[in-house]
Amino acid sequence: MHTVDFGRLELRPGSRVLDVGCGSGRHVSAAYLLPRTVTVGVDAAAAELAAARERLMFHDRLGAHGGGRWHLCAADGMRLPFAAEVFDAVVCSEVLEHLFSPDQAVAEMMRVLKPGGHFVVSVPRRWPERLCWALARDYAGTPGGHVRIFNRSALLGLLERRGARCWHTHHAHSLHTPFWWLKCLTRVLPGGERLAALYHRFLTWDLMRKPRLLRFIERLLNPLLGKSVVVYLKKR
Repeated sequence: MHTVDFGRLELRPGSRVLDVGCGSGRHVSAAYLLPRTVTVGVDAAAAELAAARERLMFHDRLGAHGGGRWHLCAADGMRLPFAAEVFDAVVCSEVLEHLFSPDQAVAEMMRVLKPGGHFVVSVPRRWPERLCWALARDYAGTPGGHVRIFNRSALLGLLERRGARCWHTHHAHSLHTPFWWLKCLTRVLPGGERLAALYHRFLTWDLMRKPRLLRFIERLLNPLLGKSVVVYLKKR
């Protein structure tokens, strides 16, 4: 499941791409498919990096890559272990909502991005996220969970203050929004856990099979129901 559309970036062969908060490697593996890309994933969680490593090694075994290289690094996004202005693109997907100091993280990501480089950020969309907070009182208090809700203007202000210019936005993952509402309702809705489990099976099936009809439906619903807002920027 990819939130970022790398096709919009038109990266040249040999570009260096950094994914901050890479998790299990969904965007690192997507960037690894690009021609001769040097792809770097950073995360603070050892378990997530292990999953990302397994995913990338699976790509290697299949030969499913663009002929580039990948690296994974255990690091804090507030203090990235890279020199200034070394990456052609930086991705930060579904991370800033977990941080108490997102401005510091954005400043650090902008530091390692080349002038004119691409910066892509995604966060949960405001109104679906507010509903999650309203449905489950402990949603925001879960360790490692979401600590803030961004609206579009606040997010753009945060990013543009650090020298980025937005050139495109879109919404993504409308089919996933009901799943998170069901997850939030499991404690108060009779049969909620079973419904959430059934919906999760549907999402897994959709991820594996990728039926064209559902891709069309999701594209239609994304402007209204998309769970994530994705912002594409360039460093000035």
